[in-house]
Amino acid sequence: MLAATMISLGVVFVAELGDKSQLITMTYALRHRWWVVLTGVGIAAFLVHGISVTIGHFLGMALPERPIAFAAAIAFLAFAVWTWREGGDSDEETKTVAEPRFILFAVISSFVLAELGDKTMLATVALASDNNWAGVWLGATIGMVLADGVAILAGRLLHRRLPERFLHVMASVLFLLFGLWMLFYSALGWHTAGIVITGGVAAAACIAGIVTAIRRRRRAPLGTAAGRDGRIEPDNAPETA
Repeated sequence: MLAATMISLGVVFVAELGDKSQLITMTYALRHRWWVVLTGVGIAAFLVHGISVTIGHFLGMALPERPIAFAAAIAFLAFAVWTWREGGDSDEETKTVAEPRFILFAVISSFVLAELGDKTMLATVALASDNNWAGVWLGATIGMVLADGVAILAGRLLHRRLPERFLHVMASVLFLLFGLWMLFYSALGWHTAGIVITGGVAAAACIAGIVTAIRRRRRAPLGTAAGRDGRIEPDNAPETA
């Protein structure tokens, strides 16, 4: 069991690095409290790898990939709209807002849908077919939580350095990109269209961000400073004759 735990921990940790699940976790960490996000990730990892172990060790069957991908795409597009609206309703007087009621459920559901059929889950299925199932379950869960803990740390560091509104927009765009990619590439099987559409939206978002930043700099008169939320605040330095 110890060998199975260590092997699955290492495999899943490495497989998670740079994976979309890490990006999803970082996206949530940009806006919500780290312990809420980490709790959701832990529960989702426990569920996902429980399913993987059951499939690999006890059932030996495969999950229907396209229906799951379609459900995940719809969920991520809905999360994109939710995050965008949440950002539009925020103001500078609500720096520390209460967590939305369903944020834990949103983290768990989006994480589970993103992981079903992913390479990390397939690796766990393969490990469970040849190793101790309890060790694989435990190691894979720990490995995923550790890898996504790194993403949460990165998200918190970004949160300290970037404006609140920018974080909302970036999170919404990331969810939109995930949803489009899963819809066209995985659910519908239109690989070329998935690459073109997702890449086009990403490029358009980058260009829009650059243009917006340039316009704000040009509008800002001399002697003003941009606040954390993107507003222009007057400089308090005394006037000189």
